[in-house]
Amino acid sequence: MFHIVLYQPEIPPNTGNVIRLSANVGARLHLIEPLGFDMSDKALARAGLDYHQLTHVQTHADWATFRERVPGGNLHALTSRGGRQFSEVSYQPGDVLLFGCETRGLPEEMLATLSDAQRVRIPMRPGNRSLNLSNAVAVVAYEAWRQHGYVEGV
Repeated sequence: MFHIVLYQPEIPPNTGNVIRLSANVGARLHLIEPLGFDMSDKALARAGLDYHQLTHVQTHADWATFRERVPGGNLHALTSRGGRQFSEVSYQPGDVLLFGCETRGLPEEMLATLSDAQRVRIPMRPGNRSLNLSNAVAVVAYEAWRQHGYVEGV
């Protein structure tokens, strides 16, 4: 099972979409605070439909707390400043797929602590800055799951 991590997400419908996605690919979803919304937000509930009960969603006070609770797994931080393309990564069960917030991405001080191999990007046409957060998560999560034959529980 993969761990999808949203670092300080700001837009409720994006997180709701990722809740739904996590249920469909069998991933655990982790939200790193502060969040830009309340977990009872109607837009979050509407986007996530009734999938909240079908996936494991956990909030963490900060990045350090998350790493204490989920210490294992290879870390793949998605960033436009990544060297490797997401499709070049060999994903393993237990891996951590880390995504930054919608307006700022991952903080520079966090990226500075990661190796080049841990910084992964989704290719885009020149001049484009980013994908929608929930779309980016879908692209990477489905590639990770595809590599394992879409087997349930990976």
